[in-house]
Amino acid sequence: MNEKDENEKNQVIGGTLYLVSTPIGNMADISSRAVKVLSEVDFVAAEDTRHTGLLLSRLGISRPMMSYYEENKRSAGDKIISRLLSGESCALCTDAGTPAISDPGADIVRDAVKAGINVTAVPGACAAVTALSISGADTKSFVFYGFLPTENTPRGKITDEISRERRTVILYEAPHRLKRTLGELKASCGGERGAALCRELTKLNEEVIRGTLDELIQKYEDIEPRGEYVIVLHGAAPRDGALEWEGLSVKEHVEAYISSGMNQMDAIKAAARDRGVPKGEIYKKYAVRQ
Repeated sequence: MNEKDENEKNQVIGGTLYLVSTPIGNMADISSRAVKVLSEVDFVAAEDTRHTGLLLSRLGISRPMMSYYEENKRSAGDKIISRLLSGESCALCTDAGTPAISDPGADIVRDAVKAGINVTAVPGACAAVTALSISGADTKSFVFYGFLPTENTPRGKITDEISRERRTVILYEAPHRLKRTLGELKASCGGERGAALCRELTKLNEEVIRGTLDELIQKYEDIEPRGEYVIVLHGAAPRDGALEWEGLSVKEHVEAYISSGMNQMDAIKAAARDRGVPKGEIYKKYAVRQ
């Protein structure tokens, strides 16, 4: 990219929604481009105007602000879209980190895209990627679940999926739910599954605790969790008799099981277990290729 292209990229353009990543703890992680965009947009939409207002104040920035969070995302989102369509520029900020990752920012992005509005990102800190990078777990392939639902039935379905997931799994969790979640992961995945608990990332009290689920649960038997957590769970080991299926198409995966003596439906179920997806998904993909 030449200097002219770079300068044009850094210009704040009317009618554009900017997803501005903000520090997850260490204020020095704010980028110079983020400061420029926050200084020049027509208004800032924030998950918590008090939190983002404090950030702007520390940066010496004063811009009009409006709230955009889970409970008001419908009404506030309509107002944001209307203002963007009228030619104003908006910076969207979450409480910390990258907007639209496990927060209502994803909804306004979808609405903006549907309305033909330009959406661009000002990259920066992201707790999930930060935790993964220092966890010691496999980083070649991973899946992000965000926060687990609080209801028992969907939680059970998801932890069952996670128990079969061969890729590294990343979860967010609040301190008051950490013990419950670790216990449920142990029940579904086994206490020997490796994991890392990453808390207070980039802050003075940053801590990464690595071990098995049994060891992590034991650590919190006598102390209460504090701070926001990212759980990085190692992928499941191959089951006895499972295929080394990476690199196989769905058709090849199913037919490899059939060639080993399974009937078609059992082969589809086995391939679904390997891939951590519903058997109906495998059936559809396999049937289409017949």
